[in-house]
Amino acid sequence: MTTMAMPQPTASEAAVRYLITNYSPKGNKVGWLMMASILVEAWDLYSIAFVLIFIKEQYNPDPLMLGLAAAGTQGGALIGALLGGWLSDKIGRRVMFLVTMVMFIVLALAQAFVPDVTWLIVIRFLLGIPLGSDISTGYTYIMESMAKGEREVMGNRWQFMFAVGEVLTIGVIVIFLLLDIHHETLWRVTLGLGALPALIILVMRHDVPETAVWLVQKGRYREAKQVAREMFNDNLDMLPDQDVVVPKTSTRAFLADLKKDPIRWRATLYGWIACFAQASEFSTFAFYLPVLFVMVGVSSVLGINLVTMALFSFAALSGWVGPLLTPKIGHRGIAIAGFSIVLVSLLVAAFALYTDNKMLLPFAAAGMLWGHYWDASNCMTIPTMVARPQYRGTASGFAYMFVKLPSFLAIFLFPTLFAAIGQANATLFVAIFPVIGLLAAIFILPEVYGYEND
Repeated sequence: MTTMAMPQPTASEAAVRYLITNYSPKGNKVGWLMMASILVEAWDLYSIAFVLIFIKEQYNPDPLMLGLAAAGTQGGALIGALLGGWLSDKIGRRVMFLVTMVMFIVLALAQAFVPDVTWLIVIRFLLGIPLGSDISTGYTYIMESMAKGEREVMGNRWQFMFAVGEVLTIGVIVIFLLLDIHHETLWRVTLGLGALPALIILVMRHDVPETAVWLVQKGRYREAKQVAREMFNDNLDMLPDQDVVVPKTSTRAFLADLKKDPIRWRATLYGWIACFAQASEFSTFAFYLPVLFVMVGVSSVLGINLVTMALFSFAALSGWVGPLLTPKIGHRGIAIAGFSIVLVSLLVAAFALYTDNKMLLPFAAAGMLWGHYWDASNCMTIPTMVARPQYRGTASGFAYMFVKLPSFLAIFLFPTLFAAIGQANATLFVAIFPVIGLLAAIFILPEVYGYEND
């Protein structure tokens, strides 16, 4: 009987496999630097929720225009996720994360000077493009700069960074309210302040190199070796010292490539479903918590901001604990636990609204946020991690599309649902989304913690 010899990997394939199975001493620092940009996104995406009341007070727009002002950034981020992920694979991770920060600084400042709500909608839509792009690029960079296991814990911390950004945003608004700043000045300064952390991150990112994995994929071996020496203290001896021409890969082959591996396909499919489910549950119930608290009379405007800040501080703790638990209970464990907690919490919240129990509602919201920051933690990590390196930016951007599409629709349309069927019925309706995520975690997601790809 004859046996067929397995084809030997090329130098490029061997180098990529080596890079993605070894860690970088600087990888953790780089990972935090990529995660830091989520503070910028959290500031801009959710600061609008706390200043809408002042924008409405000044311009008195109709509900459609007000909804577009709130959701415009999410719509732009939908385009940015797809475009940014694709460009990240084409022109590089470093170029994209520098360009997106520059764009954000300019547009964040511009929204502070808009003359009316129409211009605010336009600027916020454009602002969403670099925000969506930066997330997909940042995840790609993390998955190519850190060791298996470590990269997953870091990737799962994005919800922690969102919570920190939200707490900082509310904290600044509370200070402005205590200082009795004029309401127009308050909302303009709040929105424009997002440019400050973006500028700091741009300066800190300036000297971060391109990933060695991407350089190898593009045949730029000399640069790849230099980056590997800096980040890995390794010369990548399996590569020649000269650059080579590497055949271009077609982005259109991304989905076909996924289906070749059942594990990769099921994990990615789960990631898309989880992205949709967690974004829907948050952008309906959690995003509008300040509005909901006002509608049911939980407290004053200042009191509601303080309650909301406490809730997101609690959520930040959840966002920190969840990634630490992931190595122990796996991606399936954290997903199942998270969606289960959200489901129970939303049912309790609906009960509190049906019975007019104002004291119970904040506790139900706290439980919902705790579970949400677990079930949302790995929905971006998994699709990016299991993708082949040549499609990794595209995979990350494609997954983030499933976050931004429901976020845009939910933020835009949920107030109408509130008005049509009431707060209690609307909250009960939202419970559909954690049910979808929970079923996907149980029946679709294979355990992929520590997954290796080439």
